[in-house]
Amino acid sequence: MPIDINSVASQPRTVQQYIDELPVWPDGTHLPSTPMTSMQRLIWMLAAAGKFFEGFVVFMTGVALPLIARQFEIGPAQRGLVTAASLCGILVGAVGLGTLSDQFGRKAMFIVEMIIFTAFLGAAVFCTSFISLVICLFGLGLALGCDYPTAHMIISESIPSTSRGKLVLGAFAFQAVGAVAGAAVGYAVLTIVPNLDAWRWMFATAVIPAAVVTVARFWITESANWLHSKGNTERATVAAQKLLVRTPQYPQNVVLMQKAAPGHGHGGGSFFSLFQKRYRRATILASVPWFLQDLATYGIGIFAPTILATAFGHKAEHVRSMSDLIANATEGAKGDAMITLLLIIGIIFAVMLADKVGRIRLQIIGFIGCAVGLLIASLSVGLTGTLSVVLIFIGFMLFQFMTNLGPNAQTYLLAGEVFPTAIRGAGAGFAAAFAKIGAVATAFLFPILLDVVGTRMLLYGLIISSLLGAVVTWFFRIETAGVNLDQIDEIAAATPEKSKAIA
Repeated sequence: MPIDINSVASQPRTVQQYIDELPVWPDGTHLPSTPMTSMQRLIWMLAAAGKFFEGFVVFMTGVALPLIARQFEIGPAQRGLVTAASLCGILVGAVGLGTLSDQFGRKAMFIVEMIIFTAFLGAAVFCTSFISLVICLFGLGLALGCDYPTAHMIISESIPSTSRGKLVLGAFAFQAVGAVAGAAVGYAVLTIVPNLDAWRWMFATAVIPAAVVTVARFWITESANWLHSKGNTERATVAAQKLLVRTPQYPQNVVLMQKAAPGHGHGGGSFFSLFQKRYRRATILASVPWFLQDLATYGIGIFAPTILATAFGHKAEHVRSMSDLIANATEGAKGDAMITLLLIIGIIFAVMLADKVGRIRLQIIGFIGCAVGLLIASLSVGLTGTLSVVLIFIGFMLFQFMTNLGPNAQTYLLAGEVFPTAIRGAGAGFAAAFAKIGAVATAFLFPILLDVVGTRMLLYGLIISSLLGAVVTWFFRIETAGVNLDQIDEIAAATPEKSKAIA
């Protein structure tokens, strides 16, 4: 017997209830899962493209750094500024721009960040001084920092709850795909243009694709969840209808509950709401483990050049000619691509397991796995020959896999899920910025500590930070796998046991 769809759809609901609803066709056919609409697919692809550019540019900058250093005749301190510029930009952009998505909308900042990215990327190609390049890299970081919360929210607020984890992490994985592509393009450009200006051509390859993605972002709909949270029911209805266009059409009609704009008692989108008792647990869970993860990840990055040089055995220790410089940059591009493949493998497993196993469990397992990998690597200190190489490679590869299965993927996912819609941009932006404090501190302090306390003690310190990440995750846990975004506010304010029962 056919179901009266119109009578079912006429009941007022929330935006997320419409998104999560399984379509029922006029003949009464029930679908086993909620199919993606063309608008949902477009939103996902454009968010994934932003992550691709992030990995592409950041990794390609590493390949280009020796050429930049030679062309502008800069020393180690200036090289450090080049490396840290984008990280500092991400820190500022995550809070300064990402938070604005709560006020001006997800779509607005989704477009603005890409305009900033494309403008500074194009300007970098024509930089004539070290200072101008640092400014451009900082500008690129601003855009990437804004993208951390915005890309997550534009996806998570537009898709079904049951597939939120795999789709958000699927887009996040394109950061690794972009890194491999960046290394590959860097290698190709060095082969075709073997001179100091090769780094300019590397950046230039991404300008036109970035401009195309910028224009395409104007065509998506605003987050209906965000509009509804602001009390703008009429615009939220229109946005939900555009989001859920299907053939055959379902739902036939969108009728949203009337919802008042959030008041001060519920945060009201205020940044300082993050530190109120109601959301303090969510803020700690989103930011502290991410900070600890970045300490270890960027710390291990310091060891990467040594490991790669050992693996390939072709790096010239003393650059005597242009050919030596190009050869070193080329070997670095190969090594970056090899390491990033491990990142992709780890995130593939995270995509498959996040909605099934849960974010919290994967994050804890990942942190513990990172500690084990670092412990294995520490056993190589003081040894020589093949055994030393084998131990450091096994430890490094285990670390790379476990961090991308667990904390690297799950901290990003949780930061965009544990806060209610009204302060989601502020929460995710603060978490990303807090994490990058760890990254910037590591970039500056790690080489110094390496000389002062030695490799073994430094690895022990990273082991402790990984284990501490697992402990903090457990004590402040909020499981969001499959949870309807409408329930996030209630879950964030509950105890770990109660939040699990709600979920």
